[in-house]
Amino acid sequence: MVIKAPCAMKIAFGENPKTAYNEKHQLPTTRMATAALLREQLYKAKEYMEALQEYEADKEENDKPEFDMKLDALIPIIKRELVVKAHAHRTDDIFTAIRIAKEFNLDMTLDHCTEGWLVADILKESGYNVIVGPILTDRSKIELKNQTMKAPGILSKAGIDVAIMTDHPCVPIQHLMLSASLAAREGMEPEKALRAVTINAARCIKLDNRLGSLEVGKDADMVLYTGNPLDYSSKVKMTFINGQLVYENQEG
Repeated sequence: MVIKAPCAMKIAFGENPKTAYNEKHQLPTTRMATAALLREQLYKAKEYMEALQEYEADKEENDKPEFDMKLDALIPIIKRELVVKAHAHRTDDIFTAIRIAKEFNLDMTLDHCTEGWLVADILKESGYNVIVGPILTDRSKIELKNQTMKAPGILSKAGIDVAIMTDHPCVPIQHLMLSASLAAREGMEPEKALRAVTINAARCIKLDNRLGSLEVGKDADMVLYTGNPLDYSSKVKMTFINGQLVYENQEG
């Protein structure tokens, strides 16, 4: 079931774009090129948007700019109508994402944010939403050398409303609660761990008006457990979507 479409636009920093485009023998093949190309396209999108606005304001005096599908797709993030999800692991990539987001006034979330715990005070000051994860993976690439299950707790204690993800299908979404449990085991306050997979996550995609907490007027989407949701031995007893029972564990 799709709740919000479009939901966000992804941008990536670090090794992923380098690897993907290096195999195609085209830019970007360096971190510097990734940032430069992104800034170039955002500047072009801003100019394209302004040209469209000038045309709409006075169609007799201004020519309509030729339609550009790529630049047109970027207009919603320039206008802050769409969240930008920035894939970044290393601190330098995190800083690059923050710098560009501030330059263009983007509504951004920092996704993965693997080394964010090393610069928690700077992330707090930046004000951007942080989504940590997956924490159930090995250090499969050099960017993950400082990965730790303590990261959500460290960021939370720094005053950041952290969200936790599994990066499905890299780690199946079924392990989301387990990820929250491990974060709590490694120092995150249990209530903050629950918020990381509920209301904090909903805020990251601007759906906290409908999802993420039990409040009057919100969607009645609920899960009842046989015990503490962060206890691995607890089982799902009932699941409700829009107030309707859609699953019941008959085994107890």
